[in-house]
Formats: sequence, structure tokens, C-alpha cells
Amino acid sequence: MDVEFVRAHRPLACVLGGTGFVGHHLVNHLVEHGWRVRVPSRRPQRHRELGVLPHVELVEANVHDPRILGRLLAGCEAAVNLVAVLNEERRGDFQRVHVELPRKIIQACQEQGVARLLHMSALNADPRGGLSRYLATKGEGEALVHAAPDVEVTSFRPSVIFGLGDHFFNRFATLLRLSPLVFPVACPGARFAPVYVDDVVSAMIHALDDRDTIGQRYELCGPHAYTLQSLVEFTARTIGVRRILLPLGDGLSRLQARLMQFLPGKPFTYDNYLSLQVDSVCRQGFPACFGIEPQPIEAIVPAYLAQRTLRGRYNQFRAVARHEY
Repeated sequence: MDVEFVRAHRPLACVLGGTGFVGHHLVNHLVEHGWRVRVPSRRPQRHRELGVLPHVELVEANVHDPRILGRLLAGCEAAVNLVAVLNEERRGDFQRVHVELPRKIIQACQEQGVARLLHMSALNADPRGGLSRYLATKGEGEALVHAAPDVEVTSFRPSVIFGLGDHFFNRFATLLRLSPLVFPVACPGARFAPVYVDDVVSAMIHALDDRDTIGQRYELCGPHAYTLQSLVEFTARTIGVRRILLPLGDGLSRLQARLMQFLPGKPFTYDNYLSLQVDSVCRQGFPACFGIEPQPIEAIVPAYLAQRTLRGRYNQFRAVARHEY
């Protein structure tokens, strides 16, 4: 057995936002690396797949209530904050989730003696220079947790995160299938360096055991940068649909954002448009201290997008049949 999996006892970590895309992957990795995990959720019945994992405690809770938050962190050796919103359902959600909640988490950590905190920020987060409310409040929350006394913080600033269950490639795949012949692409020149979710959570778990990461803020990117136009083209090729991808200029991109933010689910908002005005690309490669060779989208995305196609589902059925018979 690999020595890194062997612990005298299983320490307890509370993962706030553990029912989300990154959270699912992180919880699984924590269990594999010898941790017990407490995962709060307002609707735990929707996430029973986590509750059946060994050493995972799925708790019904409102993490925005300071008294409940204190009870959630009681007995924990580490806390992880993954809670975020990309769009506001109600005015003030960015401030409430990205700033006020981290402040409550810090206070609860201090009161409960939880010395270690991993905090998920965002690439280009900046409390003063963030072009969007999303980036500005993300930066404010990041600055707040790093300034707190008596809590050892490591924060992570990823570009767009991809992997099984992501909200990036899967969303574009859905939109491409639903679109007619022409698919308009807003902000087509915006640049991203998509980073694989397993690489992100592996870095986070490494940080829990590496005291040299305390106080650090890590930018996390994949090995290659792409324009948004090229990422949509890649998605279309991968799922096998033919669409005319129409790159929109700045004026039409702004107009699309102002119109689509009123649609159910807010697929694209003006705040999203503002975030896209700065490239989501790291200044350096993946931090060497984690010993991770980041995976490119070409090696990972086709496998899980294929599951969304009829052929992919057919191949899954064949695989199951081979195992059953």
C-alpha cells in the first residue's frame, strides 16, 4: 500500500460546497487519501451518491447560519470552502456567498480551533481591479481569509475547470445540440487554459499535507490556452454536430449578454461578459510543488462527452452486457 494512504487515524475535514462539481471529486479523493469528510447540504436527499461513500457524513444544514456553521466545523482538522455562484439569483448574492460566507467560515474556524483552511478563489479575482462583480467579490473573499489570524490558509485560483460533470463543456454540448444551424459565440477571442478537475483536487489534497503551501495563492491552469471560439469548435467536433459558429463582435456580445441574463438559468449575463474581458490564463505553468503534469482537454473531454451521445450510451450498454454475461 502506498504510504501516503496510511494514517494512524482518519482526520475529519468539512467540505463546504461538497455537493457541487468540484466537491464531488474532492470528497472522493479525500476518502481515498484517508480522510473522513463532513458534507453539508440544504437538500441532502439529492446527493445520496455521496452519503453512501464510506467515511462520508452528509448533513442537512444551512452553511450561512453562523451557529450551524460552528457545529459543522466542530472536531474538524481542516475546512474547505468551495461555495461560489457564477450568477446572482438575487441582488447581493455575490457579496453574500463570496465575501460574507468566507468571513463566517473564518470566525467558525477560530472558534472551533480549526487551524487549516483551503479556499477556492478564481483566476483574475481582484477586490479592487476585478472587472466584474464576480471577480471583485471573489478577490475580496480571498483577501479576507488570508488576512485572518490563527487560521492557516491556502487558496487556489483556477481557470475554467473541466471533467466529468463539468458546467463548461457539458453546457456547450447541450446548447450546440439545441441550436439551429447557426450558433453565435459571444466574446470569441476570450482566452482560457482549462484545468482538469482531478489535477485541481490532487493539488488541494497535497496542500493539506504540505505546510510549505500555507499562506500561498496558487494559479491553476491546464497545459494549453485556447480561445472561446476554438473551445466551442472542439466541443462541436467531439459530439459530432455541425453548426455554423458565428463569432460576435463586442457590441453584439454585450447585447446577447443583456438579453440572455433574463432567460431561465441565466446562460449568459452581463457580469459574465465583463469577466470575459480579461484572459483566464496563468502567468506560469502548473505549480511545480504539487508534482502534477496537468492533463489537456484532448485527453479527457471526449471520453465523458461521448457518454452523452447515442453511440456513447450504446457502447456503455455493450460494456455492461459484457460484464453481466
